[in-house]
Amino acid sequence: MITLSNNPTLNPVPMPQDDDEDPRNGAVEANDHAHQSPLKKPRLTRPISEPDILQEFSHHQQGFARINNGSFGSCPRSVLSAQNTWHLRFLQQPDEFFFNSLRKGILESRAAVKALINADDVDDVSLVDNATTAAAIVLQQVGRQFADGSFRKNDAVIMFHCAFPAVKKSIGAYIGPAGGSVVEVRLPFPVRSNEEIIAEFKKGLERGKINGGRVRFAMIDHITSMPSVVLPVRELIRVCREEGVDQVFVDGAHSIGSVPVDVKEIDADFYVSNLYKWFFAPPAVAFLHCKNSKGLVDLHHPVVSQEYGKGLALESSWVGNRDYTPQLVVPSILEFVNRFEGGIKGIMKRNHDGVVKMGTMLAESWGTMLGSPPEMCASMIMVGLPSRLCVTSDDDAMSLRTHLRVYHRIEVPTYYQALRNEDRDPKDKDGFITGYVRISRQIYNTDEDYHRLKNAINQILEDGKICSMLPVE
Repeated sequence: MITLSNNPTLNPVPMPQDDDEDPRNGAVEANDHAHQSPLKKPRLTRPISEPDILQEFSHHQQGFARINNGSFGSCPRSVLSAQNTWHLRFLQQPDEFFFNSLRKGILESRAAVKALINADDVDDVSLVDNATTAAAIVLQQVGRQFADGSFRKNDAVIMFHCAFPAVKKSIGAYIGPAGGSVVEVRLPFPVRSNEEIIAEFKKGLERGKINGGRVRFAMIDHITSMPSVVLPVRELIRVCREEGVDQVFVDGAHSIGSVPVDVKEIDADFYVSNLYKWFFAPPAVAFLHCKNSKGLVDLHHPVVSQEYGKGLALESSWVGNRDYTPQLVVPSILEFVNRFEGGIKGIMKRNHDGVVKMGTMLAESWGTMLGSPPEMCASMIMVGLPSRLCVTSDDDAMSLRTHLRVYHRIEVPTYYQALRNEDRDPKDKDGFITGYVRISRQIYNTDEDYHRLKNAINQILEDGKICSMLPVE
């Protein structure tokens, strides 16, 4: 027999009287704004123990050193159970679910995110699939502004060269055909300070003024994916405001659950973060915060549904008959994280301190260095690989990653950094360092995971192998 949750969000609400009153998927009524934030008084539960953590992630494949949480995240068993309850509720009676349950559930999740990120209004928070979807929502608006003449042909958008590949392609798809140009700022890496990042960004803004143009739109990562560095977003946005950039979009795909996110302090026009990477949600759900969303009448979800024109939050939460359960489990995630000392802040500190410790251990063992100062990393850090491995191309880096997975049961991203400036490029005792690993630290990781990586790399060196010689099948 299936037992359903007693979660109050499952209580029915009145059936709609007509289309305009259809309550599905987060429509906001006047009394909804008084909805109590679930962050104000978290439910008291038993503090979590190390055996509890092992049980929460016992569905992970055993025997693997899984130090790549940054790519796909991780969802604990208790949150998966809550998701399953929602899913069964839908399967049992879809009509009741859509008309009486889904609206309240999504609203509760949006209210939780609003409190978590210090947003002003729940209407400014939309739930979407991922950061790529959020980028498409905003970039299609920017593309229209180029196409309709609001922006001139010489005007530009600016981004860092290491922006997430899907986002870079989205900029190409929406901006290029509409007549806009793109300025790419090369992220200094290995990076030594925030100041050198800001200096390079200012140079990019100047390039955007060539031929009398203006930089109209900035795409800024909060935490770059590869190489992984925490960028000084508030300072970069301040520079954008001083230079007259119309809108700033912050891609915080790795941020929520990894670094503090206060959208008022950051002051971006748009801020997105995936909830499934570092905030324990199942795939796929992200929040998109739009400052002063009521004035953004031209902002729409790429999938046009029957809710089109009713505001982005409502459009985003009804895109047809699909699985909405990842959007509904945010309150259950909060119950999970509040079992840790310090809640999500305690988890962030635990992960940051752990990844710095293990990154330092690896660098000392291999005679290399970290890719950034510890204060410029969150729950991921770049560690230089020994030059003797001869990581001389992206293919070499991928061969090493595959070899570690197949032969050593280690999952870790690898990165190739071409030589650019011999006065700056890092060296170990044998030559220039051009290869890196990006290690993640999440609560299920143990120090043994990283010692296994250390030993695997050292064994390859002892065997006299280089990347091009490694078996991968």
